[in-house]
Amino acid sequence: MDFNVLSGHGYLLIGGLILVGAGLLIISLIFNIRVAHSVRQDARHQEKLLEYYRNTFSQLGVILIGIGVSLFIFFFQQNYQDHRRREAEMQQVLAKMALRIARGSTVVESLNEFDELLDEGGPYVDPANGGANRAVSVRGAEFAAQVAKLLLVERDVDVQEFETMNISRDFESSFVVNELDPTLWFNIVRDESEIRYATTQLALDYKDLHAAIGDAPLAAAIANPEKEQRIKQEVLDIFYDADLLRQRGRRLLGRACWFFSKGPDFIALEPADEIEADAASHQEWLDRSRPFLAQSASGSGDCFKLLRYG
Repeated sequence: MDFNVLSGHGYLLIGGLILVGAGLLIISLIFNIRVAHSVRQDARHQEKLLEYYRNTFSQLGVILIGIGVSLFIFFFQQNYQDHRRREAEMQQVLAKMALRIARGSTVVESLNEFDELLDEGGPYVDPANGGANRAVSVRGAEFAAQVAKLLLVERDVDVQEFETMNISRDFESSFVVNELDPTLWFNIVRDESEIRYATTQLALDYKDLHAAIGDAPLAAAIANPEKEQRIKQEVLDIFYDADLLRQRGRRLLGRACWFFSKGPDFIALEPADEIEADAASHQEWLDRSRPFLAQSASGSGDCFKLLRYG
């Protein structure tokens, strides 16, 4: 049983009342001895006075001890109820987290279609740094094929489903938000905010891409240098937001899986650099987090496999 409720001023108050009460009872016993001595000496006036003191101290002692015991029982019952309420709340949070992880793993799996395009030839970094990555550098017929695949991904990936991974909603209505490490809480909220931004922007990016292509066939639109440049810019915007979505989505899911693997003890976890530290690319984050997440299990598999990469 957790006696944290009895700590601090409450503990001192109860202990003080019981000690003072016990002290008064001891004093009343001393007066009782003196009463007996007065009776033997037939000192009536002194006997009455000592009896008054004895009774007064005795009654005060009993009252203070009674108050102290009553407060102890009250705090004990209150602590027990709070403990049970906390357990029930924690079980509810874990159940909701398990549901969000299960739904999130299905949503994150759809990101593989973006992965195929983003990591073609090498890890995607950003639109200005293509390196060996062909997502940034392709042109001509290869670019047309890339755009065609990207348009298919639009229909296959429902970006609005990422809203199901919003675990902060389950935390903010419970005691967890007050006890979770502030850095972890901030990072959870930040990831969710960036996921909302990415999903909103992707919808707008695809709208702009369709406008850039226009009514002409895709090959004809790309054959026009001016249109090709505009289409290229819209594709790079889509890649940027898709990369942000997959980075934050997988980190949010991996962190939630790590939490869930610890059960109720997740409330005491501290930030892990393998998950929380920002990386230059999604591949770098995956390489760094793989050993850490692979040590945590969720269901029949480890937390890294849950990310469904590759």
